[in-house]
Amino acid sequence: MPTYTVTYSNVKLSSTQMENIAQAITKTHNECTGANTYFVQVIFQETTSSKHFISGKLVQDSQIFLHGQIRAGRPPELKEKLILAMREALIENSGLSKDQIWIYIVDLIPAQMMEYGEILPLSGKENEWFASLSSDLQAKLKALEKNH
Repeated sequence: MPTYTVTYSNVKLSSTQMENIAQAITKTHNECTGANTYFVQVIFQETTSSKHFISGKLVQDSQIFLHGQIRAGRPPELKEKLILAMREALIENSGLSKDQIWIYIVDLIPAQMMEYGEILPLSGKENEWFASLSSDLQAKLKALEKNH
């Protein structure tokens, strides 16, 4: 359900930092929303030099932009909590300051999303959705969830 794209400019993130950020984003999303961890995916994209501009000018300092696409239907106070926790996770794992962190959360209608080959359920209907999956896929997702 949630897909988080971490785009970063003028900073080198090590494999360990990326793994730590991915784990922190997964944990934060799970704790804030209750969504299973096997839904959370994190994608990293490094912006090559001379490809990031703010106010029409080339960005010189380090920046991280987190774009999260989540299922619609969650209250504003939960999304604020999610954004603030994501900011702290990025600061802790990147070494950047809060003014170098950008976060956008976008709501998507579950009926317009597909994961693991199935249309996603409304929030709160995850158990019925999971029960409709093949036993092989259920086993795969349970194994992913065990790791958290």
